[in-house]
Amino acid sequence: MNIPKNLKYAATHEWLQVDGDKVTIGITDFAQKELGDLVFINLPNLDDEVAVDEAFADVESVKAVSDIISPINGVIYEVNEALMDAPELINEDAYAAWIVKVKDVTGLENLLDADQYADLISKEG
Repeated sequence: MNIPKNLKYAATHEWLQVDGDKVTIGITDFAQKELGDLVFINLPNLDDEVAVDEAFADVESVKAVSDIISPINGVIYEVNEALMDAPELINEDAYAAWIVKVKDVTGLENLLDADQYADLISKEG
């Protein structure tokens, strides 16, 4: 299982790349494997606010539709529109296929590091 050490993680299986008060969010390798082949993603809009523990997008796989939950608070300033036409990019490389970029971020204190996330998924797997 690929769990990059330079990222932060949420218990709801999102990864976060933190750069000051800006954060890039995607779903983890574990999440995309659990979901299976992704066929659609419903993306949020620019300037949408995200809030801790609230869905900001959803992905549809051949198995199910799953919400993507925000592990932080902030405002979306960029959306990966390439995923609209090619949601399978997440299956190909979950850490390259980011979903949104968020600014004015708060709530980073509850994130997991790579070792804590690995421990979490070892209990779920």
